[in-house]
Amino acid sequence: MKLEVKDPKTGGMLMLLRSEQDFDRKYYGRDRDNKYFTIAWNYGDEQVITVDGTSHAFMPHTILPLMFNQSFSFERATDIVAWQFNREFYCIVDHDAEVSCAGFLFGTGNLFVRLDEEAREKLQRLLHIFVDELKTADHIQNDMLLMLLKRLIIVVTRLARSEHIPDNKLPEDRFNIIRKFNLLVEADFRTEHSVAYYARQLNKSPKTLSNLFALYNDKSPLQVIQDRIILEAKRLLMYTDKSAKQITYDLGFEDSAYFSNFFKRHTSLSPLEFRNSREAV
Repeated sequence: MKLEVKDPKTGGMLMLLRSEQDFDRKYYGRDRDNKYFTIAWNYGDEQVITVDGTSHAFMPHTILPLMFNQSFSFERATDIVAWQFNREFYCIVDHDAEVSCAGFLFGTGNLFVRLDEEAREKLQRLLHIFVDELKTADHIQNDMLLMLLKRLIIVVTRLARSEHIPDNKLPEDRFNIIRKFNLLVEADFRTEHSVAYYARQLNKSPKTLSNLFALYNDKSPLQVIQDRIILEAKRLLMYTDKSAKQITYDLGFEDSAYFSNFFKRHTSLSPLEFRNSREAV
């Protein structure tokens, strides 16, 4: 089942997919021009999801939000319910005050969100309403679907925060700083590699950021920046034919030898070795 609605004036698109055998996404190829955010729900047994060439266990009754620039495929796509939307339909950054998910639910890697029985029932009810509204073409359809999408994002964000964020250590104001940091890194990682730059944008000291991240997870701000650079380098090596030298400059490095050493330090492989290893799979 695939249901969709499109706003011809704005290009806004919302889709609901369920039990679609060929559902996947190839951002650096077929899907480059379709920048869809995805909320994927595995309502079947445990399976494997492959995101940007890396395999992960996708547990039963678990949700995984995915960025528009991620490539992914499922072991059994027929067990997946997925909502997809573009920023023209709903921009999570422009409307951050409504849903508070940018830089957390979307944009911090692969954030698996488990659903307990109560959450599953809530999502199942939402799913039924989505189906009804997607099949009802009238003058308020887009408004109804937008309201439902915001409700879905809020529900998943609350569940993710409950599971992953220590509220007693990270109240709202501190958590928002981390989200803003993640958004800035996503925007500027190709040109800005230092913690000091992002700290200045947030009017914080590098030490303050480091202390906040120590409460949030086991990654430092510098590791977040470097991991994002490495992720993009891997994507470019896997999905494009750009040379290591081109990738070096794309990612803001001036010297290809330095970039090669940086990449090898984080992956144990040179860029060429990494590309060859992926081609051999």
